[in-house]
Amino acid sequence: MPRILPIIWFGIVLSSQGAQLPQTQPPPPPARPNLPFQPGVSANAPPAAPPGTPVTLDFQQALARARQYGQTLLSANIATQIAHEDTVQAKAALLPTLNGFSQYIYTQPNDSLTGIFVSNDGPHVYNDQLIVHGDLYAPGKRADYRRAMAAEAVARARAEIAARGIVAVVVQNYYGVVAAQRELVNARQSLREAQDFLDITRKQEQGGEAAHADAVKAEIQLAQRQRDLENAQLALDKARIGFAVFLFPDFRQDYTLVDDMDSAPPLPPLSEVQTLAARNNPDIRAAQAVVQQQTSAIASARAAFLPSLSFDYFFGINANQFALYDREHRDNLGSVAQAQLTVPLWTWGAARSKVKQAELGLEQARNELSLTQRQLLANLNAFYLEAQLSSGQVASLRHSMDLSAESLRLTLLRYQAGEATVLEVVDAQSTLAAARNAYAEGVERYRLALANLQTMTGTF
Repeated sequence: MPRILPIIWFGIVLSSQGAQLPQTQPPPPPARPNLPFQPGVSANAPPAAPPGTPVTLDFQQALARARQYGQTLLSANIATQIAHEDTVQAKAALLPTLNGFSQYIYTQPNDSLTGIFVSNDGPHVYNDQLIVHGDLYAPGKRADYRRAMAAEAVARARAEIAARGIVAVVVQNYYGVVAAQRELVNARQSLREAQDFLDITRKQEQGGEAAHADAVKAEIQLAQRQRDLENAQLALDKARIGFAVFLFPDFRQDYTLVDDMDSAPPLPPLSEVQTLAARNNPDIRAAQAVVQQQTSAIASARAAFLPSLSFDYFFGINANQFALYDREHRDNLGSVAQAQLTVPLWTWGAARSKVKQAELGLEQARNELSLTQRQLLANLNAFYLEAQLSSGQVASLRHSMDLSAESLRLTLLRYQAGEATVLEVVDAQSTLAAARNAYAEGVERYRLALANLQTMTGTF
């Protein structure tokens, strides 16, 4: 009986602490299906809702969405804001500052007025002061302020470069999708034409007016047009997915783009384009701002040879008692002012080396400015020639497409009249399909040429 009681007590303790006997493990939960990865979404989060209803976008709406989600432009805008804060800080460094200072110093006493450490002026020292500090003459800080302003100008110019670059990217993707849509429509129309021709050849064969080889050739042509349609659909799907990354947080969003390729603005004269480029080119402004930045860097480096003058004003308590009056009823609250003149005498050549380094940076910035100006002129002429050529070819491609459609119509009539062969009809169909796609690519090329030109001139 005495041995049974401890066993019963031990079992009660285990029960109170939640002890359990070994048991069969429950079956593991069913595996979750593999979901497509989404940036910023946890793997344990519930599945994302399906994309919303289809949306229709014109070019300006697509550009606004690309600016909202474009990583390059967002980074450039953040860099501009950081540069602005640097300017604010550099300007604040030129202005007087106000600080509060509170301190208590305990010194071990030794039966004297000051204690063991004489510099502490007593066993108990209380400091509670307001401190005003300002620089009366600080050429280095002024140069740093001008340098920060130039750096902010560089960042703003680069942000504009990124903004114009994203316009070119949107133009390329937008009209790439529109051109793919047109090529898909062309492929469907060519498929219908091939089907109609196959019907004609079969009727001609049944009437004894055409050989069986003509029907076979028409069926081969129909199969080729079917493959062309599948390839056109694939090209459109790939273009839509690639562009959706720039437009939506979920690339699966269904959307439709407005086809306005035929309403492209006319190309202005070269003299007008050159004037706009000289007046409104961010690359030139960025290079000029870098020159100004390096000029201010030279002034900042040369300031190491100059003296600097600053002042400090203290108001508060510096006493052995934390009180307005001491034991003899004299004021503990008061003020003191001091001025410092710092004259650099010897830096082992470091100051001169910084000046030389800044001068080399200025020389490099001027070389880059000259190169940027030459590249601007060269690229401007090259882009203008590209836009001029593509603009002139659009009308020619449209005319060729109309002629190809008329040629196919006449060839079909001649075939039905027994005056043309099946090879002539197939050749006319292939020529028309190529002419339609060439016209869509020509209009897209002109749009891209205008976008490349406008990255240097701005909108015209």
